[in-house]
Amino acid sequence: MCGIVGYIGNDQAIPVLLNGLSKLEYRGYDSAGISVYEDGIRTIKVKGRLAGLAEKLEREEQKSSHIGIGHTRWATHGEPSETNSHPHNSQNGKISVVHNGIIENYLELKEMLKKEGYVFKSETDTEVVAHLYEYLYDGDMISTTRKLLEKIRGAYALGIMCSDHPDTLVAVRQGSPLLVGLGEGENYIASDIPALLEYTRDYYLLEENEIAVLKNDSVKLYTMDGSEIKKEVYHVTWDIDAAEKGGYDYFMMKEIMEQPEALKKTIQPRMTETDIKLDEISLTEEEIKNCGRIHIVACGSAMHAGIVGRYVIEETCRIPVEVDIASEFRYRNPILNKGDLCIIISQSGETADTLAALREAKKQGVKVLAIVNVVGSSIARESDDVIYTWAGPEIAVATTKGYTTQMSVLYMIALYFAKVRGTMAEDAYKAAVEELRALPEHTAEVLKVDAKMAEIAKHYAQCENAFIIGRGLDYAVAMESSLKLKEISYIHSEAYAAGELKHGTISLIEEGTLVVAIATQESLLEKTVSNVKEVKARGAKVLAIAAEGCTAIEDVADEVVYLPKVNNLFTSSYNVLPMQLFAYYIAVERGCDVDKPRNLAKSVTVE
Repeated sequence: MCGIVGYIGNDQAIPVLLNGLSKLEYRGYDSAGISVYEDGIRTIKVKGRLAGLAEKLEREEQKSSHIGIGHTRWATHGEPSETNSHPHNSQNGKISVVHNGIIENYLELKEMLKKEGYVFKSETDTEVVAHLYEYLYDGDMISTTRKLLEKIRGAYALGIMCSDHPDTLVAVRQGSPLLVGLGEGENYIASDIPALLEYTRDYYLLEENEIAVLKNDSVKLYTMDGSEIKKEVYHVTWDIDAAEKGGYDYFMMKEIMEQPEALKKTIQPRMTETDIKLDEISLTEEEIKNCGRIHIVACGSAMHAGIVGRYVIEETCRIPVEVDIASEFRYRNPILNKGDLCIIISQSGETADTLAALREAKKQGVKVLAIVNVVGSSIARESDDVIYTWAGPEIAVATTKGYTTQMSVLYMIALYFAKVRGTMAEDAYKAAVEELRALPEHTAEVLKVDAKMAEIAKHYAQCENAFIIGRGLDYAVAMESSLKLKEISYIHSEAYAAGELKHGTISLIEEGTLVVAIATQESLLEKTVSNVKEVKARGAKVLAIAAEGCTAIEDVADEVVYLPKVNNLFTSSYNVLPMQLFAYYIAVERGCDVDKPRNLAKSVTVE
C-alpha cells in the first residue's frame, strides 16, 4: 500500500520525486525517502510525513542528479522509523530499491543471506530484496532482475537503481500496481496516475512479472524469459485539476461534492429514454435468465455497496445473492456452481484480497463481472466483463464518490437483469429507471444539508462511542456510515441492525451515548421507532435520518435530518450523504487529518 515514484531524464530528479510523492501520500504516510545518483547512490529518509523529507533535503547540500527513486510508506514489516523506511540499499551501497507489497518468503531468503555474510539493519522484507539483488548481480540489470524474480515470492512492485548503471532505471511488478510514464527525453515510474499528470499523460500499465527498463530516451519492456514485448500506450483523459483540491480544505469534501457529477458520468451513458443498456458486458440474455446465484465479493466500503446491491438485486430480480468479504472468500472453499455470477467490486481495481477472490472464482469456472474505477487496473483486465464507475480520481483515503458510484452501477445491473428476467412489472420498471435517471440531480439537492450537518457535528464531536442503527437497506447504510465515522474521526462506532440491539449490545448504552437512527424504510418505520425508544429509555442521545413526512420519529429523536421521499430501492444513495458530511465535520472538529487517517492507506495492495 506504499507509493513509488521514479524519474530518469535531463531535469533535476529531486523536485520531480518530491512532487510525485506528494500526489501519492494517500497510499502511505508514516515515512518517506528518496535515492538519487550523485557520483554514487545517495539516500535520504525520514520517519513521518513527506514534509519532513522536504525539510531535511533543504538543509542538505544538493548536487546535480538526473535519476532517482522515491517512496512513501505504509508500514507492514517493522514499525515506522527512518531505518525501516525506503529506499533500502544493498550492503555495498551500489543497489537501491523501493517496494510496494510483501515478499512472502523473505525470512528464508534473509537466513540464506545472513549465512553469506549480509548484515541487516531494518526489520523490513524489502531490505532482503536489496541484498539479494547484490548477491545475484552479474553486471547486467535485466538478467539480474530475472534471477531476482525467480527467487522471491509475494506481491510486489519494485523500482531498482544500480550505481554501475546511472543511465538505467528498472521496474517490475507482481500483484501490486506500477505504471511507466512516457515523456520526451525523460521517463517515469509511479504507483498511480496523479504522480505523473504534471509531466505526461501517456503511460504503460505493467503486467505481472513484466520488466521495464527506462533510460532518458527509451523504455523497453521484457518478459521473465527476456523476450522484448510491445504494449498499448494508455492516455489519461481527465484533467490534472481533478486530482487537486480546487479550493476545498480537504480532498474528502471536494469528493463528497463531486458526487452528483460522478453519478451523472456513470449513469447517463448507460441509459436510453426508457431503458438501461449495458453494452459493455458480454453476458447473454440466456445466461442472465438462467443465473442461479450471484456472489458479490469486495472489501470495506465496496463490500457495503455490495450489501445494498444484494437487497436491490434480490428485490427486483429474485436471484439469491451472497455478499462475501474478499479476505474470507477464497479461504472458506466457496461453493460456486455452473451458471452462477461473481460480481467483484474495487475502487482501485488493485485490492489484493479482492483480486485473489476474482482468481478463485475464475479458477472454479464462474463468470466474473467487475465494478472498478481505474481503467486498465488488474481486476478490470482479469475479469470477463467490467463496468467502470466514472468517478474520476479519488484521493482521500475514506471513499465517498467511489462508494456511491458503485451503488449506482449495482442499481443498473439490478434493473437490467430484472427487465431481461421479466421479474418487474412494466410500470415499476419504468418508474425505477426514471428515479435512477434523476439520481445525480437529487444527490445535489440532498448535499445542501451540508451546513446543517456541520452544526450538528459540533454537538457530538467529543463523544467517544456511537451506535448507528437501521433496518433493511438502512442497515446497509449504517455499516458504511459507521466505517466513515471511525476511520476519519477515530470515534469508536458500531453499526447494528436496529432489532438486534436488544440481544446484548444495548447493555453498552448509557447516559449521553450517541445513537444515529437511519429510518427511511417506510414499511419498517414503526419497528425502528420502537428500537429508538429502547435506547432513549437508557439515556442515549439520538440523531435520526428520516424521509420527509415521517414525523413520528420526532417524538423519540433529539434531532432529525429529513431527506426527500424516494423509491425505496434507491434510499441508500441519499441516506449516506448526510452521514458522510457528519463524519467529515466531526473529524474536522476533532482536529483529525481527514484525508490521511492514521494507520490507513487508500489502495490496499497487500493481503
